[in-house]
Amino acid sequence: MVDMDPQGNATMGSGVDKNSQIATIYDVLVDDISVSQAMVYAEESGFHVLPANGDLTAAEVQLLDVESKERRLQHALAKVLDQFDFVLIDCPPSLNMLTVNALTACEGVIIPMQCEYYALEGLTALMGTIDTIQNALNPNLKIEGILRTMYDPRMSLTGDVSTQLTEYFGDRVYRTCIPRNIRLAEAPSFGKPVLSYDRQSKGALAYLALAGEILRRNEFHEHADLVDDAYLQVP
Repeated sequence: MVDMDPQGNATMGSGVDKNSQIATIYDVLVDDISVSQAMVYAEESGFHVLPANGDLTAAEVQLLDVESKERRLQHALAKVLDQFDFVLIDCPPSLNMLTVNALTACEGVIIPMQCEYYALEGLTALMGTIDTIQNALNPNLKIEGILRTMYDPRMSLTGDVSTQLTEYFGDRVYRTCIPRNIRLAEAPSFGKPVLSYDRQSKGALAYLALAGEILRRNEFHEHADLVDDAYLQVP
């Protein structure tokens, strides 16, 4: 998990204290520290995290005059890619040099969105950004999937927006939906991933189902079966 957001939510949500790290993604981007030196193992989550905190805010300004500034993350990750099946990059909620670095480094984009009309407008803007990155920096970039979050099937608007997404994106819309769930909302305040905080919650089960769906799409069927087993064993 690469956290490219200065808020450090992905770091904290993985069970890693963002404020106690000796090195972070900032040092990788600005000071050429290796990813191996900066990443830490999140024991509660079971994966490695390249953490972020408020220091990352300064990175955008400091990268302005750096050669190949859009490819800093890509070049850093290239040295460790053979160690992992998946590298997930959490982007900031705005388009800046950090987001550009993330989109240049990755192969696919997972777009989480609420089933609301304003979210559809934001999606249109994001599609334009992805097209720009494809044309200028990363021709291999594609939309991996659209993930419907905070999903409430009782609302007619949810169904309307869902239908529009499916009509436009087809099977790129994940079948799995992440429901509105209080346990999902509570988990970050305890500095835990939801699977550690409440593995039996609807939110945790939804993310397990999503993991299986992503694995199957990428032809990791054996691993997907293991996720399904974990999913079915939860009471």
